[in-house]
Amino acid sequence: MKQSRETVNVPACFISNHEGFLGTIKTFIEDFVVTEIDIHGLNVRAAAATRTSGAEENQTSTEMKDNSHCSFSQDSDVSSECGADTLLSSSESFDLDVILGQSVSEELEQFVLTLRDKRPVELELSLGSFADKHQRANVHRAVRHRFPFLMTVTIQPEIRVREDPDYRELSRLVTEDEAEDFFRFIDAKVRGSSYAFAPDDNKEHRTAVHHFLNRRFGKLVETKTFSDHGRTSISVRLREQGRPKKRTADERKEEEIYTAFTLCKENLETLEAISYMAAAFGVLPSDFTYAGIKDKRAITYQSMVVKKVSPQRLKEKTAEFEKRGMRLSQVRSVSEPLRLGQLQGNHFDLVVRNLKPHDAADTHSSATDVNTRLEMLVKEAVKNVKTKGFVNYYGPQRFGSGQGVQSDEVGLALLKEDMVSAVRLFFTAEEGDDPQSLAKKHFLQTDNAKESLALMPLSKARERLMLRAMNRYGTGPDGCAQAWLSLPHSMRVFYPHAYCSRVWNEAVAHRLATMGHGVKEGDLVWVQTHDNKMEEAAETSSPQVHVVTNLEEQAGIFKLEQVLLPMPGNTVKYPENAIGAWYQERLARDGLADCRFRVSGLKLNLPGCYRPLLAVPQNLSYQLQRTAGGEAAGGGARDMNSLALKLSFNLNSSCYATVCLREIMKSDL
Repeated sequence: MKQSRETVNVPACFISNHEGFLGTIKTFIEDFVVTEIDIHGLNVRAAAATRTSGAEENQTSTEMKDNSHCSFSQDSDVSSECGADTLLSSSESFDLDVILGQSVSEELEQFVLTLRDKRPVELELSLGSFADKHQRANVHRAVRHRFPFLMTVTIQPEIRVREDPDYRELSRLVTEDEAEDFFRFIDAKVRGSSYAFAPDDNKEHRTAVHHFLNRRFGKLVETKTFSDHGRTSISVRLREQGRPKKRTADERKEEEIYTAFTLCKENLETLEAISYMAAAFGVLPSDFTYAGIKDKRAITYQSMVVKKVSPQRLKEKTAEFEKRGMRLSQVRSVSEPLRLGQLQGNHFDLVVRNLKPHDAADTHSSATDVNTRLEMLVKEAVKNVKTKGFVNYYGPQRFGSGQGVQSDEVGLALLKEDMVSAVRLFFTAEEGDDPQSLAKKHFLQTDNAKESLALMPLSKARERLMLRAMNRYGTGPDGCAQAWLSLPHSMRVFYPHAYCSRVWNEAVAHRLATMGHGVKEGDLVWVQTHDNKMEEAAETSSPQVHVVTNLEEQAGIFKLEQVLLPMPGNTVKYPENAIGAWYQERLARDGLADCRFRVSGLKLNLPGCYRPLLAVPQNLSYQLQRTAGGEAAGGGARDMNSLALKLSFNLNSSCYATVCLREIMKSDL
């Protein structure tokens, strides 16, 4: 195999020695269909048939037939599995460009600048009319989330925004930056947290600030004066037992709502789809929970649960979502959210087109002879993978498919807590003049987040969130940290996970190349349960792990499919042989010899996990068929005798169909 960028990501090390063949995948979007298998072993497209039909199900107008496919067109970035770290942050942002529209959002930005520059009295801005009460609530929450020093008022159905008079009063006593920071501190409402104003040696002035704070926020905060190195300042602390804001009965009821649905998306990231839906409903991205992230360039079906959105509200948005490449079905009320990893695996229906032998340059064979040989090659390859499985590499989606900086490089910078480098790596552009690349290049060249934000396409949710944060907090280390914190936790943790995934891939390749396909002393394996069956899991942070002894190696007690390798983290143990030493050397080479696999400033914790060295597809079946329109090598001309391979199989969670195909075909995809 040629050493392309992909084979660096996914080493060319195989279990079987069959010849394989050439072919193309994802020629058409319907050639790659992924359907989640839930924790009960049910295909999520067919799961509705096992439920008791109720009024909620019967009224769902967006129900899809089990064998239907979506048909959309939407461009996005590449996505992949993120791992089993489920801690979520509450620091996600609403996208005002989506909620208000870009023109109104820009007017609001200009309104804020006018307030800060000219300080006009009683200046107001109309955000427009919103007939739906849920939409009005979304606007109120989104504006307050972005600009805590503003207040919104409704004169039905119009919403107007003006400066909060309390902010105006405080900004006369302290600097505007301090006033804004203080209001963000208040808006966060983290009990027991504190905020300190700049040193102030004027006692009368400090008294005026104390009086304002106690009069306006006395139920929430307590203030005191303290001295440090001869300078005196005011400290404000949120009360541990402050009187909580009284919520209405409707608000309390809304907090307890969980709505499940099946999401069908095409050519769209899971996280991008969530960002759009969150903005449309005025909730946080972390209010959406899911079991796993699916491929981008594919038709995918997966379960999701959203908090604080009723089934009826969800149904009202289905037509809007369909325009964005998302189709919702099986909408129903449930009692709890989903957890990352709460699935058994995925079912794949794939088509590989334009099949050719690896020595396709041989022009002396007839088309009939070539097809006969292909049938033999496919039969042998499928049989081998059915019985022997494949090396359980993390697939190329884990690292990104472009030619620029890849996700694992960003993750390494984050693990080193080099926030500025991580941001600049993230914004490294691909070659080309598409709007996203131009916006990234502009940021790297000018360091101007505001101008780059104006250039960045609305569909690029991650980039826009980070640019907004840097526009507000700057592009230094603190501003870059705020940029990463502006992303949902599931997005942030993706990058360190990508780095750990690359190390795991390299560890497997080194293990097989230096120690062979037998189980060796010091290897880690699954332990046997009381019923003499091996525990089954695709990836877990706390399996029953056993270290192979010399006697067990000599007796051949364990098989290669039982061997585990650790994903680096702060809770795993490493093999007690040469591979354990290799891990330490590999991490040290990247400057992570003493890494704790925690980035506290970004609320990231990587405990690590154990991943089976091999994966075996279940229910693998195939069918060869002639295609009436396959493209000949080099494109252009049609080959009426072209063969296509249809594959159907199940994989455990966090296993990659593209890696399984590499083992079958022995070729880059």
